[in-house]
Amino acid sequence: MCLIPVLLLTNCVCCVTGVCRYPLGMSGGQIQDEDISASSQWSESTAARYGRLDFEEGDGAWCPEITVEPDNLKEFLQIDLRSLHFITLVGTQGRHAGGIGNEFAQMYKIKYSRDGSRWISWRNRQGKQVIEGNRNAYDIVLKDLEPPIIARFVRFMPVTDHSMNVCMRVELYGCEWLDGLVSYNAPAGEQMTSPAYPVYLNDSVYDGAVIYSMTEGLGQLTDGVCGLDDFTHSHVYNVWPGYDYVGWYNESFPSGYVEIMFEFDRTRNFTTMKVHCNNMFSRHVKAFRQVLCHFRSESDWEATPLSFSPVVDEKNPSARFVTVNLANHMASAIKCQFYFADAWMLFSEITFQSDTAMYNTTLAPPKTGPPPNTQPDDPTHKVDDSDTRILIGCLVAIIFILVAIIVIILWRQVWQKMLEKASRRMLDDELTASLSIQSETFAYNHNQSSTISEQESNSTYERIFPLASTSTAASKSTTTTVVQDGVPHYAEADIVNLQGVTGSNTYAIPALTMDLLSGKDVAVEEFPRKLLTFKEKLGEGQFGEVHLCEAEGMQEFMNKEFLFDIPEDLPVLVAVKMLRSDANKNARNDFLKEIKIMSRLKDPNIIRLLAVCIYSDPLCMITEYMENGDLNQFLSRHEPEGQLALLSNAPTVSFNNLCYMATQIASGMKYLSSLNFVHRDLATRNCLVGKKYTIKIADFGMSRNLYSGDYYRIQGRAVLPIRWMSWESILLGKFTTASDMWAFGVTLWEILNFCKEQPYSQLTDEQVIENTGEFFRDQKRQIYLPQPVLCPDSLYKIMLSCWRRNTKERPSFQEIHQALLEIQP
Repeated sequence: MCLIPVLLLTNCVCCVTGVCRYPLGMSGGQIQDEDISASSQWSESTAARYGRLDFEEGDGAWCPEITVEPDNLKEFLQIDLRSLHFITLVGTQGRHAGGIGNEFAQMYKIKYSRDGSRWISWRNRQGKQVIEGNRNAYDIVLKDLEPPIIARFVRFMPVTDHSMNVCMRVELYGCEWLDGLVSYNAPAGEQMTSPAYPVYLNDSVYDGAVIYSMTEGLGQLTDGVCGLDDFTHSHVYNVWPGYDYVGWYNESFPSGYVEIMFEFDRTRNFTTMKVHCNNMFSRHVKAFRQVLCHFRSESDWEATPLSFSPVVDEKNPSARFVTVNLANHMASAIKCQFYFADAWMLFSEITFQSDTAMYNTTLAPPKTGPPPNTQPDDPTHKVDDSDTRILIGCLVAIIFILVAIIVIILWRQVWQKMLEKASRRMLDDELTASLSIQSETFAYNHNQSSTISEQESNSTYERIFPLASTSTAASKSTTTTVVQDGVPHYAEADIVNLQGVTGSNTYAIPALTMDLLSGKDVAVEEFPRKLLTFKEKLGEGQFGEVHLCEAEGMQEFMNKEFLFDIPEDLPVLVAVKMLRSDANKNARNDFLKEIKIMSRLKDPNIIRLLAVCIYSDPLCMITEYMENGDLNQFLSRHEPEGQLALLSNAPTVSFNNLCYMATQIASGMKYLSSLNFVHRDLATRNCLVGKKYTIKIADFGMSRNLYSGDYYRIQGRAVLPIRWMSWESILLGKFTTASDMWAFGVTLWEILNFCKEQPYSQLTDEQVIENTGEFFRDQKRQIYLPQPVLCPDSLYKIMLSCWRRNTKERPSFQEIHQALLEIQP
C-alpha cells in the first residue's frame, strides 16, 4: 500500500511542499539503527540510535561526548535515508528520560548531502543558517524548511551561545524524490531593469557553485513553489521582486538559447518534462519558442536531439506549465537548449516524469563508511547486463504495475463506499472556505463519521501531533435533527452542498432554504460579453477562474436601487467568476444555484452580484470589485498614525478608521447571520476596500495564489484556513455563526496589526492544529493571539469573547456591531 502516495505524488506538480510532509522513519522505526550515526556519544546508552523523536529508549536521546561550545560545530547526528528525499519539515526534542534528563539544543544547523561526499549548509530564504530549537527537554518543536532540501544524508548540528551539555531527538518529514534529479547546470539568472525598481531573477537558493553559471546544485527550479502570473510578486513574504523565477535576457545569449543540463541519480526512461514558464508578454516575457534536448546514456550523447515547439500564446498572460514529451528516451543526463520567444525567458519549476522500475539502482555509497545495505522492502535493485534478467525484470515490472493499479482501483472503491455510508467525518474532504448558507443553529456535517477512520488517523497533522481522541465528541447523524453541545444540526440528508466556481468553495445549505430559493427567478440580467475587458486573473480553482475586468455600460443593466459612484460613460471594475468549459454537469448546476443564492444578497457591506452571462458558454457571474483591492493588501501598505509614519513618509490609517472598517465587517456579518448564512472563510483577504474606507465582504480569497500560504492542505484532501478557524470547526467539522464569530476575532486582530503578520506566526501549521486540541481539552494550556500594540483593552476583550471555548458564550454579530459602534468616537 505504500505505493499509493508515491504514485499520487508523481503527478503532483508545484504542490509538493503542501502535501509532502510524511515522517520519514525516525519515530516510526523505518529508519534502521545502522543508518543513524553521530560524531561522538556520551555513553553507549546515548548513542546515535537513541536520537529518535518521541522515543525514550536507552538514556532517552543522542548526546555528544563533550560539552558543546559556541565556536565548535563538530558534533552532529547523521541520518542516511538510503535514497534521495524531498525534505520539507524537521522536528527536534531534548532528553527528558522520565524527568531524569534536562538537556536540549536551543539552536541547531542542518547540513545535507546527496552523495555522501559534498556537504551543503542549509540556509533559509533570507540566508540564515541557525534554526531555533527547543526550550525544554520534552516538547516537540517543528520547523518548516524554507526552502526544502533534496538529500540522502542529513546532519543535525547543535549550536550554543555558551558552553552547555546538549542532547537531541529528531525526525525528518517529506517524501521520496521521484524526479531523481541530483543537479542542474545553467547560466546564472540576470537582473531586469524596470522604471520603478530592479527585478532580480537569480536562483537565490541554489546550493551549488554560482559564478557566471550554476553548477552541481539544485535550487529555485526544484523547490516545489510555482511563480505567480506577475513575476514581480512572490509567494514568499519579505523578498525582492522576481524572487520565484530564474530568468535570462536574450541579448546575453548570441546563440538565441539558454542551455540547461540535468544530471540524474541513474539511467532512467523519461516520459515528460514539465517547465513552469512565465508568459507576461506585456513585460516582454514569454515561454520558450523551441527546445532541443540531447540525451546521455552511460558516457555517450545521442547524435540526434529531440525537438519540441510549444504554441506561442500572446493572448493569455498567465504563467503555465509547458509539457515536453521526451518519448521514452533512456538517459542519465539531459541537456536542453531553450530558445527565446521574446526578450526574456523566466522559469520557476522544472520537473521530470520517468519510469525507474527496471533501472532503479541505489546511489553510489559514500566515500567513507560501509556501503548501504539494501533493505528487504527496498524497491531498488541493480541493473543486470543479461538479456534474460532484463526480460524478467520487464515482466516483473509490468505485473507489479498492474497489481498496483488493481489495488488503487479497489482502494478507491472501498473508500468511496465508506464516504457514501458515513454520515459524519472528523475532517470533511469539502472542508474549505467560502460564503455558505446555513442556520446559526445548524452546523456543517457533510461526510463526517462517528468514529475516526484509519485513513484520518494517518493524516499529516495527527501523525505529527497526536491529539486526544475526539471520536466521542461527534455524535451519530441520522435523517433527523440531532443536538450536540446544545447546538442542533441538520442531518446529512437535509443538507444541499454546492461546489463553488473556483473549486475550493463549498456551500452547505439547509434543503428547506434551497427549496424556497428555487421558487424564485434570478433577479439579475444577462450582460453582453463583448463589453467585458480582461485586466488580470485574480485566482483559479478546479472548476473555474476569477478575473478582474472592466465592464462598459454596466449602469444600464442594474436595478435603480443599486447606485454606482462612477459616471455612466466610464467602465466599472468588476470580478468575473467564470466556469470552465470542461466542467461537468454537476458543476454547472451548482454554478447556477450559486447565482440564485448570490442574487439574494443585498447589503451595503456585502459584495453584490451585478449581472450574469449564462446564455452561452463559458457561464459567468459578474460581481462588484472595489478599487482599493482587498483589505489585507490595503492595510499592509499603510502604517498607523505616528512619528514613525511621518519619518518614513508612508500612507497612514487612523485608529478611528480601523474601527470603522471593523464595524462595517460586523454589520455585513450581522446581515448574513440574519439570513442563516455561514461564511466559513472570514478574513481580511476576503474583505474589499472602496472609497472612504468602505468595506464589502467577498468570498474568492481562497482562489488567489497570493494567499495560498493561509491555507493548509492535509495530505491533499482538505484545504483549511486553520489560523482563522475555531477549534470545533477543525476538530469536529462544525460551522456555525459562532465559528464565524471566532474568525471575526482573528480578522479584527489582523486589522489592528495592519496585516503585517500572519495569525500565530510563531507557530507552525501543525502547532496551530495542536493548539485547537488544547482548546478542546480546556486544560488552560491553549494559546491566544496576543493583544496588538494599537489595541485598547476594551477592544481586546471583544476579541477574547470571540474565542471563548463554549460556542453559546460567544457574542452575536448584533452585539459585536453595537459594541464597536460604542467604541468609535
